[in-house]
Amino acid sequence: MAPPADHSQAPAERLISVAIQSTWLLWLIGGLYIAGPVLGWTLMAMALWQAYVDPTVGARFARLPLTIWLWILGMIALLFVLWAGHNNFDLGTGQTIKSSIGWAKGWALIAIFPLAGALLQVREQVIYRAVCRLGAQTLIAMPLFLAAPFIGLPDTLWVSPLKAVGGPGPEYFATILYTLEPGAGTPRWQFFAPWSPAAGMIAVIYVLLAAREPDKGWRTVGIAAGLLLAILSQSRLALVALAVIGPIVFVFGRIHRPWMWFLIAPALLAVGIMGPALVDFAEGLKNDFSSARADSSRVRAALGRIAVERWHSEAYWFGHGIVENGPHLVEYMPIGSHHSWYGLLFVKGLIGAIALAVPLAASALVLSWRANRGSAERTALSMVLVLVLYSFGENLEILSYLYWPALVLVGKVLASPTPRDEPDVRPVALLPKPESASPAEP
Repeated sequence: MAPPADHSQAPAERLISVAIQSTWLLWLIGGLYIAGPVLGWTLMAMALWQAYVDPTVGARFARLPLTIWLWILGMIALLFVLWAGHNNFDLGTGQTIKSSIGWAKGWALIAIFPLAGALLQVREQVIYRAVCRLGAQTLIAMPLFLAAPFIGLPDTLWVSPLKAVGGPGPEYFATILYTLEPGAGTPRWQFFAPWSPAAGMIAVIYVLLAAREPDKGWRTVGIAAGLLLAILSQSRLALVALAVIGPIVFVFGRIHRPWMWFLIAPALLAVGIMGPALVDFAEGLKNDFSSARADSSRVRAALGRIAVERWHSEAYWFGHGIVENGPHLVEYMPIGSHHSWYGLLFVKGLIGAIALAVPLAASALVLSWRANRGSAERTALSMVLVLVLYSFGENLEILSYLYWPALVLVGKVLASPTPRDEPDVRPVALLPKPESASPAEP
């Protein structure tokens, strides 16, 4: 009998499954920010060791696709750019070492997890089921989060002493039940993420992963939990992502079918005819999107302007090397935060932005081309689209310790050279046997 889809046999599969299902426990002890890098480098060591001792994995390493190598080279380039920026601004050896460790806990993971997925060949069903099991835990814990602001529980339970290992801020090690929206005083939830929009990003990823779970019961649980996270995080970008990514992946997955072109052609014609009206409608949506949280939009826009101006005038090629806090105008928030491209330009310059843009664009193009092969390709494409969309609203490297399951899946699919449409897996013994021809009667 074939093992269940979520049965974890390989050590890497067991490790990944346990790590996903331990999210809430790690959040409770303030260990999520530490667990992500530890898991990534552990999987990296396992993959390289198996490539050395196992000829099959070694051959897989030799056949790594260009897209995986682009991720590896791009993230290594960011390390060299970091060193160049530190040297240009004389930041000192101590700061350079500290920033290099930060690179190992952030940007490096964006290459390590796809590489691990490519070499260790973790089955995507293991990730789907683990996400759904985490969703069941989320539904169980949800009443506590919803009741906390109304029954007098503190917003922050505690800040873990694990913050002594170093990190971007105490919020990465804090057990926070809820926050209050400035000005309005209404509750907002961030769950196991460092802030609410980041929780929205993880929610989108979990919804898209849970949607591929073959068991209807687990699939319903996973999707319901992800949708609750997205809604209660009150992230505008999460709602946009849920609305647009599914249809985009649907179109690319069926772009080779003639009936899809019969649908696309009239749609493009309608867009051309109603172009001005659609532009006005889009402008109205943009204004409504910004006014929904006007103060946040204002700060984000100001942070972007400051980042671009200082990048262009002070550190065009290699950036400033480190993050700097902005003025009072932006509430002293880090320059370039809330936006991967502004952040890269300010900290790592034009070369740093190119180092991320090239592998991200290449992965999106390859997976768009292969989206018609099977569900795994379409799911991986949706993961890359989430990264593309959120690169304009978050700093991708600082959240890689949370969305790493998406990176593992992307690496697994990118390294799969053959079509992945699910074959008929019925046991041969159960298939009907062809009737043998009997000899002609005399």
